[in-house]
Amino acid sequence: MSLSYTVRTYGCQMNVHDSERMAGLLESAGYTRSATDDGADVVVFNTCAVRENADNRLYGNLSHLAPVKRDRPGMQIAVGGCLAQKDRAEIVRRAPWVDVVFGTHNVHALPVLLERARHNAEAQVEIAESLEVFPSTLPARRESTYAGWVSISVGCNNTCTFCIVPALRGTEKDRRPGDVLAEVRSLAADGVLEVTLLGQNVNAYGVEFGDRGAFASLLRACGSIDGLERVRFTSPHPRDFTSDVIAAMAETPNVCPQLHMPLQSGSDRMLRAMRRSYRSSRYLSIIDEVRASLPDAAITTDIIVGFPGETEEDFQATLDVVAQARFASAFTFQYSKRPGTPAADLPDQLPKAVVQERYMRLVALQEEISWAANRALEGRVVEVLVAAGEGKKDSATQRLSGRARDGRLVHFTPGETHVRPGDVVEAEVTYGAPHHLVSDSPLLSHRRTRAGDASEAGVRRGTVLGLPGFGAPAPVTGGCGETS
Repeated sequence: MSLSYTVRTYGCQMNVHDSERMAGLLESAGYTRSATDDGADVVVFNTCAVRENADNRLYGNLSHLAPVKRDRPGMQIAVGGCLAQKDRAEIVRRAPWVDVVFGTHNVHALPVLLERARHNAEAQVEIAESLEVFPSTLPARRESTYAGWVSISVGCNNTCTFCIVPALRGTEKDRRPGDVLAEVRSLAADGVLEVTLLGQNVNAYGVEFGDRGAFASLLRACGSIDGLERVRFTSPHPRDFTSDVIAAMAETPNVCPQLHMPLQSGSDRMLRAMRRSYRSSRYLSIIDEVRASLPDAAITTDIIVGFPGETEEDFQATLDVVAQARFASAFTFQYSKRPGTPAADLPDQLPKAVVQERYMRLVALQEEISWAANRALEGRVVEVLVAAGEGKKDSATQRLSGRARDGRLVHFTPGETHVRPGDVVEAEVTYGAPHHLVSDSPLLSHRRTRAGDASEAGVRRGTVLGLPGFGAPAPVTGGCGETS
C-alpha cells in the first residue's frame, strides 16, 4: 500500500503556493492524500514566521501529534516553511518526534528527506541558504479546477524593520516571462479561468534581468491568453508602483479591477521608522491615479497598529489616510515583535492596552467605510465566479458564494439553477453587508464551464509546465510584511 500524507498550511499566499508543490511532489513520489489529518502516514507543516503566535501554533500542533505518533511508530512529521528556515534544528530539540525539517529554499527535497529519515531512523534537518529549485517548476496538486497561483518571483529586496520575510525567503529571484506565461497558458488550456500572479513584491518584477517594465508587459501578455478570464496579482509595494502598471490594468480586459497595496501606516514618521521608502502623500497619489483609470476598482490594504514609538498623533494620521483612501477592506494587525527584526529592538514598545484600543478604533472606521461602499453597490449587477470552498449551500438560506471581479465575496441564491464551483453567474446585488454582498434575486445568467464540469465530476485536472497537477488559490488575505 502507498503511504498517505496531509499538508497543513499557515501564513501567506506564497505558502499556499508552496504547499501545492509539496503535495505534488509527494504524489509524484507515490504518496496518496489522506482523508483525515491525524490519520496520515506523513504530516507536513508548512509554517509562517511573521507573527508571534506562529511559533505557539506550530509547537502546540506538534505536541498534539506526539501521542498520535507514539501509537503509530511508522508515522512521520515534517516541518517546512519560514519558521523552519528560522528555527532549524531548534525544532527537533523542542519536538524530538519530528522527522524532517526543511526550509523555504529546498522544498523539492521533501520526498528524499522523508525517505532518508525512514532509512536512517533519525531526524533529517536540511536548510539551504539560497534558492536551489524555483518552486513553480515543481509538480503541483491544486485544490480547485477554476483558479491557480502562479509565482513570478520569490524573495524580497526590501528591508522593512518589522518584517522577517527577506531573511527567510532571501533576495528577490525572478522567473523569466516566457516561463511564467507558459504556466499560465497551460492552466488556461486546462480550463482554469482565474490566475493570481504571486510575489513578495510583484511590481519589482524584472529588476533581476534588467527590465523595469516587465510586470506591466506581463499583465498585458496575460490579456492575450485564450480562455483566461481573470488575472489578479499580489502584492505590490508602493515604492515600485508605476503608471505603466496602472495603464496595463486599465487596458487589459481580463486584469481584474482589484488592487491590494499595503499601507502599514499613515504616519510619515512611522513609515520612516518602518523603512517603507514612500510617504502617505505618494501612497494616496497612487490610489488617485488607479481610480482615475479604474473608477470601480476595489482597493484593499494592510495596516499595522502599535508600531514601536507610535503616538496618538501618528495613529490619527493613519485614521486620516484610511478615511481619505476609502479602502474596500483592510487587513489590520496589532504590531507583533519578531526576534531577528530591527523593530524588535526599538525603544518605546507600546502597552498592549493602548494598541488594542487603537486597533478597535481603526477596525470600527474601516467597517463603516466598507459597509458604505458595499451598500452603494446595491442594484448593481456583478459577475460571480462560484468558489469551491465558498460555494457550498448555506443550509438556512440555500445561498451559494463566489467572488466578483473586484474580489468582493458574494452570496447568491441559485434557485432551481444547478450551479457548480467554477461556473460563472450574473446576479443583482440586493444587500451590501460590511464584509460581503448578497443577491436574493433570481440569477440573471448562468454560464457552465469546463472547470464546473470537472468540479461536478469530482475530477481535479491541471498541468504545471507539463507536470501533473491540480489547482486553486484561496482568497487574498493580505500582502507584504505582517501578513507575508
